[in-house]
Amino acid sequence: MRDLMNSIHPVPLIVPVAARTDNTAIVSAIIDLLGYDSATLVVVTGTNTDADATFAALLEHSDSDSMGGAEAVADSDLLGTEALAGFAFGDDSECRKIGYIGSKRYLRLTVTPTGNNSGNVYLAGVAILGHPHAAPTANPPA
Repeated sequence: MRDLMNSIHPVPLIVPVAARTDNTAIVSAIIDLLGYDSATLVVVTGTNTDADATFAALLEHSDSDSMGGAEAVADSDLLGTEALAGFAFGDDSECRKIGYIGSKRYLRLTVTPTGNNSGNVYLAGVAILGHPHAAPTANPPA
């Protein structure tokens, strides 16, 4: 099978906004995994004009749609690492990804800048939900 499109469901994770110019944490949308058995979160960087900023990734999960009682995802429930999902000032126009194989229903990604005080960073992301309980998935995604 060469058809990936009908077995994935992309969901906005971090929507594009004007440049981020400080160290405020970037908190993603809450992703609902209902009807899917896997998720990969993809972050896309633009051009970062700060000369020493770094960006750490933290993936949390919960059984509450408000992320009440959210916990950091254990390494055993990740494909890849949070360290590999992070990036630095020189990582312009690149993608990072991290997979989730845990059992909770809701996910949230937080990207925390450090040293982003003299430039701009552009960042966006998408959650790709896979292994749907019903296929093909809708197009356009609902």
